[in-house]
Amino acid sequence: MDNVTNVSYVLMLQGFDVPQERAFLAFLLAVLGYMVIVFCNLLLLLTVILNRALHQPMYILLINMPLNDLIGSTALFSHLFRDFLSNSKAIEFPACVIQAFFIHIYAVGVVFNLAAMAYDRYIAICRPLQYASIMTNARLMTIIALVWGVNVLIIGVLFILLLRLPRCRNNVTHTYCDNPSLLRLMCGDTTINNIYGLLTVTCTQPITVGIILYTYLQILITCFRSKSTDTRAKAMQTCATHLVVFLLFECLGLFTIISYRIKNLSPVLTNFIGVSALIFPPTLNPIIYGINTKEIRKRAIMLFKKYVSPM
Repeated sequence: MDNVTNVSYVLMLQGFDVPQERAFLAFLLAVLGYMVIVFCNLLLLLTVILNRALHQPMYILLINMPLNDLIGSTALFSHLFRDFLSNSKAIEFPACVIQAFFIHIYAVGVVFNLAAMAYDRYIAICRPLQYASIMTNARLMTIIALVWGVNVLIIGVLFILLLRLPRCRNNVTHTYCDNPSLLRLMCGDTTINNIYGLLTVTCTQPITVGIILYTYLQILITCFRSKSTDTRAKAMQTCATHLVVFLLFECLGLFTIISYRIKNLSPVLTNFIGVSALIFPPTLNPIIYGINTKEIRKRAIMLFKKYVSPM
């Protein structure tokens, strides 16, 4: 075991091996990517907040998606900017823990928010006559509080268990900080951490994925029973696009988790997949779940014309 007393305050991330002459170009591309994510998510967020007609359970639940996406992408890009600009892979230990905390908040928040939105659509389509009595303001606030409260509680306990351990290493074998990479830096018995991590995954994943798949299956069944061909076509398009984005995030997240347990895996591939899980969903989510919705698209165009191009 390494000497705990010689552990540095500064950690070294694996980072991207970008040549010095291309670092500024990589920085510009990162800034452009982050600006696209911020613009799309802020547009969706402001469109819902500033339009009273959209103050309905479906759209209020949707607000949580861009908020969560901005948390995850900001946690990633804030260090990438410095990495590309200064060509430094160093990060202070507290900053690394904070980045890891918010990245995990984002990852868990994605599936929690999707499950809440799927439940709302299930009630609206499969039980329309009871929708108003079920999705009351009190029920809506309870769902939102559970989504964020349970998320913060799960991740909070995860990092409390992590920080109780002494650290004896400085090299983070990943592009960004997360719990598995930080756990590799710790000394002592990590059995409790491993058991807790396994329990959270085995408890939350089947519940959230089960809710999402069950509700969309019921929505499809209900729509196929409808006599309207247009209704069936819209249902197929909506469910297909939503499930593609969900499965994309699940596959990227699953590969990232598995990559820690596979030796001799290409670092370039591992870094690309890990970063993709924090770039593609925040870029696609506001388009698939927001701008692709006719009512939001119409209101977003009106908002853009009003504040950006009044002439």
